Amino acid sequence: MKFIYIVLAFCIVSCTDTKKETAHLDSIYFNGDIITMEGDQPGYVEAIGIKDGRIARVGTQEELMSMVGDSTIQKDLNGKTLLPAFLDGHGHFYSVGFASIVANILPPPDGPGHNYESIVDALNQWKESEDGKYFIDKFGWIIGNGYDDSQLEEKDHPKSIDLDKVSTDIPIIILHQSGHLGVINSKAKEILGITKDTPNPNGGSLRRDANGNPNGVLEENAMYNVLVPILGKADEDFDSKCIKKGQEEYAKKGYLTAQDGRSSTAQMAAFIKGAENGLFYIDVVSYPDITLGPENVTEDYYSTDHQYKNNYRIGGVKLTLDGSPQGKTAWLTQHYHVPPQGQDKDYKGYPVMPDSMAIKYVKEAFQNKWQLLCHTNGDAAIDQYIMAVKAAEEAYGYDDHRTVMIHGQTLRKDQIPQLVDLEIMPSLFPMHTFYWGDWHVESVLGHPRADYISPCRDVIDAGLKITSHHDAPVTFPNSLRVLDATVNRVTRSGAVLGPEQRISPYEGLKTLTEWAAYQYFEEDRKGTITEGKLADLVILDKNPLKIDPLNIKDIEIIESIKEGKTVYRHP
Repeated sequence: MKFIYIVLAFCIVSCTDTKKETAHLDSIYFNGDIITMEGDQPGYVEAIGIKDGRIARVGTQEELMSMVGDSTIQKDLNGKTLLPAFLDGHGHFYSVGFASIVANILPPPDGPGHNYESIVDALNQWKESEDGKYFIDKFGWIIGNGYDDSQLEEKDHPKSIDLDKVSTDIPIIILHQSGHLGVINSKAKEILGITKDTPNPNGGSLRRDANGNPNGVLEENAMYNVLVPILGKADEDFDSKCIKKGQEEYAKKGYLTAQDGRSSTAQMAAFIKGAENGLFYIDVVSYPDITLGPENVTEDYYSTDHQYKNNYRIGGVKLTLDGSPQGKTAWLTQHYHVPPQGQDKDYKGYPVMPDSMAIKYVKEAFQNKWQLLCHTNGDAAIDQYIMAVKAAEEAYGYDDHRTVMIHGQTLRKDQIPQLVDLEIMPSLFPMHTFYWGDWHVESVLGHPRADYISPCRDVIDAGLKITSHHDAPVTFPNSLRVLDATVNRVTRSGAVLGPEQRISPYEGLKTLTEWAAYQYFEEDRKGTITEGKLADLVILDKNPLKIDPLNIKDIEIIESIKEGKTVYRHP
């Protein structure tokens, strides 16, 4: 009997020790500004504890120190700022990786492209680089990404004759920063059979000289019809490079949930292969182009409970109804301030598809209960989208659809109540105020329309949650530049464009955290520092809520932490 008591006593002590060990945290963070992002006003806590990839405890430093064990990692923030990691309101993840491989011809401050000569120089340097030789050997093309006619000294698009200075033997295409236009050289026109007699494709245009000859500038589907077959040559090795480089770009800017918002069939296959091979260490959500067919929404990676498989899932579908305002292909109800070359003064851009087709696709999304993201830059395209959502709601209904209006650049004030009624969530693009704000005033819209682009203040005041995005690779996935533009709306020239549409730094952070998690149906596990949620965190060198808002753009990302593990650390 005495032996039994000894055994029982030993078991009790052992069990107690086991429970105590289980209570020990994997890591704790303390001694900094820890912003929870819970509630309508900023809230801070002294310390947080991580266990098994989740936020296990939020409280005082003293409380959490009592849960420290021999293996607990203690992270002293030394006055830095910790908050939930950012979620990508809208971007093109695969293309971010792609853009990091091809020639960078973006305008300053992101690249060298300030005139035609600098673009030619950048392409010539790239074709001799390791990435350039690799790409040309694999695809047979020279590609540059990011030229912007609004920022070039010539204030115009380069033409075929300009790109011929790089090569007359290898086909070349350079992509406009908007992602909606491009330019090809003479060799590319020869290979593609583009001549004076070539008609404009549906939903696109070949720009021409005074004699009617294509000058190399391609709009919308005219550009996509060239680019998509090139990308179709991508193999598993190239896809893996794009996934790797894409994750690096997102993680170093604090984004640990990335979006691929208009995935092609080939890109969908690349993502699935990447997930099967365990390539993802941040969460990636893709939205295949709905016009490519329902087979891209595969049951293996799409679920109504929005669960990931190896950090990848399909979130729904993407629909595109118009083009780019800075490229002057967005569909407006009023004419452009200055029409593009070859168009008359009443030019308003154009739709991608007729109303009947837009209604068909939106109904398909609602019938299948797929979340729908819809690209609408022009207010005429927004009208078309609103009409289509109304028709889909009447036909099928769809509780908690969280349909998203992507960009909404020229959203009119009278359209906002309709978004509220239909529960359409806006993902706005105030980053335009910096990159193209002056161009919107001078050439695209003029005052007062330019002042109202991406009207964040009015939309929030109407009761809607919003996200603010970068649309990478249109710009880099730079979270602090996104926050800066959303809060300050300062143009390249230093003007404040639409000051009444500015929002507070805290609201700006909401667009990247809590409200972004809501857009993804992931508010139960991301977006705030709350016990039980994933330990997806970012550390900043300064607190955006405690500095001059004009200095937000200069904040550095110190560390990005995915489910308790560091995936990026500032060098």
